[in-house]
Amino acid sequence: MSDAKSWIAAPLGLEPSREERQFFAGERPWGFILFARNIDGPSQLTELVEMLKELGGRETTPIFIDQEGGRIRRLMPPLAPNRPAPRVIGDLYREDGESGRRLAYLHGRLLAADLMRYGINADCVPCIDVPVEGAHDIIGDRALSNDPHEVAVLGRAMAEGCMAGGVLPVLKHMPGHGRGRADSHKELPIVDAKHYELAARDFLPFAELSDMPCAMSAHILFSDIDSQRPATLSPVIIEDVIRGEIGFEGLLMTDDISMKALKGPYDERARASISAGCDIVLHCNGDMQEMRPLVRGVPVLDGESRRRAIHAESYLTQPADSEQLDAMGEEYDRLLSVLV
Repeated sequence: MSDAKSWIAAPLGLEPSREERQFFAGERPWGFILFARNIDGPSQLTELVEMLKELGGRETTPIFIDQEGGRIRRLMPPLAPNRPAPRVIGDLYREDGESGRRLAYLHGRLLAADLMRYGINADCVPCIDVPVEGAHDIIGDRALSNDPHEVAVLGRAMAEGCMAGGVLPVLKHMPGHGRGRADSHKELPIVDAKHYELAARDFLPFAELSDMPCAMSAHILFSDIDSQRPATLSPVIIEDVIRGEIGFEGLLMTDDISMKALKGPYDERARASISAGCDIVLHCNGDMQEMRPLVRGVPVLDGESRRRAIHAESYLTQPADSEQLDAMGEEYDRLLSVLV
């Protein structure tokens, strides 16, 4: 990855076009991310993943996807089983703590197996945001619980399940999206809660999981901490809160840089996020007219960002317990049946 650049790209269709192949080969994204538009069937998906890893230049090129369960999943049956929204895990945890933790672990482990079947090796889970009453439902049942301590316990178990399956987990959305009253895909959410309130609730799960290898930033403006810039573009949030107060030392990638919560030319967005302290810029919509200017704002991975990227890639391993998947699937179904 010596010449990889500090961004994650998304192909537009079912396979990279000639233009995309040339562009990605020249601009060397560190990784790629997939969406429903990229998926048609098992063999097509496996071939696409192999192509993207070849373009990345190494077998450990991270191939990301959002496969949480519930309404956020890119792989649908028959490509992968329907798995429930994370909120059901919190429901079980409140009835039986040990069973809830086990279900969270198995959820992560089986999500990993669902993805590794096609060579996908990174999942944007767990979502460890803590919703509050009146917040926008963009998080909703994606949250494990409304209690930050429960979220921390279950988020760790789910992340450990992913890692046991050879898949890199991505904590999201740091330092917390739970109070947002708008969908950051469409506009910038502004959170006016005081810093001490945020620290006690929103930041807590991220602090408890600060040893994890990778996280995604939140396009949220926290007015009591930085009244001018959303977290993704804020040196105050990233250096003082995420790296300092929360203590996160892993790889920090932006949420999708093309979301409408952010404004301005794409090279300026990318440059501002890197300058603020993000390691990797994520671009998701596959629009070449956005990617071409964006790459002018992303440097070659170097220094601490390169070290963090290498560390994140070290989690992309072959699982040692694959022969136990059937038994784990049966246990998972038994635990879920308690809630029916």
